[in-house]
Amino acid sequence: MDTWKKVAIGAAAVVVVVGGTRAAGLWGGSGSSNNKNLSFQLPTPIQTLDISKNTDTYSGTIIGNSGANLMRVDKKGDAQPELAKSVKHSKDGLTYTVVLKDNLKWSDGSKLTAKDFVYSWQRIVDPKTASQYAYLASGVKNADKIAGGKGDVDTLGVTAKGNTITFNLERPLPQFEYLLTFSNFMPQKESFVNKEGKKYATTAATSLYSGPYKVEGWNGTNNKFKLVKNDNYWDAKNVKTKQVDVQVVQKPDTAVQLYKQGKIDRVSIANTPELYNANKNNKDVVKAPEATAAYLQYNQTGKNKFLSNAKIREALNLATNRKELTNQVTSGISTAATGLAPEGLAKTTSGEDLAKYVAPGYKFDATAAKKAFEEGLKELGETKATFTITSDADSPAAKSTLDYLQGSWEKALPGLKINQKFVPFSQRIKDSQSQNFDIVVSLWGGDYPEGSTYYDIFKSGASNNNGQFKNVAYDAAVKEAESTNALNPSARDKNYKDAEAALLKDNNFNPLYFRSGYSLQNPDVSGIILNTTGLNQDWKSAVKK
Repeated sequence: MDTWKKVAIGAAAVVVVVGGTRAAGLWGGSGSSNNKNLSFQLPTPIQTLDISKNTDTYSGTIIGNSGANLMRVDKKGDAQPELAKSVKHSKDGLTYTVVLKDNLKWSDGSKLTAKDFVYSWQRIVDPKTASQYAYLASGVKNADKIAGGKGDVDTLGVTAKGNTITFNLERPLPQFEYLLTFSNFMPQKESFVNKEGKKYATTAATSLYSGPYKVEGWNGTNNKFKLVKNDNYWDAKNVKTKQVDVQVVQKPDTAVQLYKQGKIDRVSIANTPELYNANKNNKDVVKAPEATAAYLQYNQTGKNKFLSNAKIREALNLATNRKELTNQVTSGISTAATGLAPEGLAKTTSGEDLAKYVAPGYKFDATAAKKAFEEGLKELGETKATFTITSDADSPAAKSTLDYLQGSWEKALPGLKINQKFVPFSQRIKDSQSQNFDIVVSLWGGDYPEGSTYYDIFKSGASNNNGQFKNVAYDAAVKEAESTNALNPSARDKNYKDAEAALLKDNNFNPLYFRSGYSLQNPDVSGIILNTTGLNQDWKSAVKK
């Protein structure tokens, strides 16, 4: 899931339950006030409450806490039944049978049924919805055909009979139970969606909720709203907090000041080196694992002829000193990236971190970079090149990242000129999706604890392959991992290693760093579940003393 933002077989999600000074997260919450309300801070405005269309972490956090799914990740990182009474699968992994709990209700008191899940799965693969997450349903019978406009939504392998939902798969999906926890597959009520039409989920009032809380006061653009307890939620008796106040505070130092004034319960200090160094000795500092990678995408559509040249891309990758960049930009808080899959995402069958196992050998070599750049320019009949790097105007790390890349690249590669472009987070997403960039800084947080949550990004034609490159060896490795070796964890690990090697060989993208999270945490707050993937902060059981 895109941020500036976890295996079902062979690995487990890393989860921390926040209490006292035992954990941390991606952003803050609100303070040590005298009442029992919690209040959390987001670094950017949320974009939507549309379950099918959301792609960003922050909107996903609000959706995930106001919605419920068939399963929910517990404090141990395991997927457990939530709205489901039972979840069973066939020995070949091709059929999942889910029985719903009795008497489930929507926030308006109407009945929540198995058909609401069928509709939600159909809606996300329907081309008319234009969901960027339609690919997550790939592997469910006919999902790819429907998403490609070659099949009717009624043929999707998700059906309901009474209180039972049956999922028919075309191939085993090791991550499938985690998909049943994911916010984009939460139920939606068809009659409500149709009634609201284009207004659906654009405000709190045009949304319907199945989870622990309901959203109130969000008009689609405002930066302060709240989540209030949903009394119609099936497990309402175990939701101890009646109200969660949410506010957008885009300046990290302002958020920290609000925390110290007792107005925010949780706030990140990992946004800039200065902020971290000024607060790292505070007794309230806590750390939580992340599975988030920062990387550069190159536009390989031909719009910028230089970036379509393999030697030029090789030169840029070789000219990137990831360790130095990470130290300067994050003060060593984060870790220099070794590939696409980040640390903490998953483990191999031998227990090794997947990121370490698949690392293909990215390196910094200024001499080799200069040579490759000269060769690339010669192939194109040019003596110089110009690129514009796009990043988020509302990200504290963006300016320092681009300053570093501009300075180090122009020094290492004579004849190169780098321009900087900063746009709001929402615009950066749109520009990325429409290929309105030369090079763009992207961050991706895993959606579930299995390698495909990253390797699906760069498949040919994938909606998040914003550079629109095609790598035949990469596609073949990922396809084999997700088909032939879907139930063979060790072989699947090897496929992912081959996929990483293919990306490096063609220099299709440039990994920068794996993000780490440090926050100030109000010691009176406990019960927040933090996941490295999916719903990063689960507030269902959160409570303040």
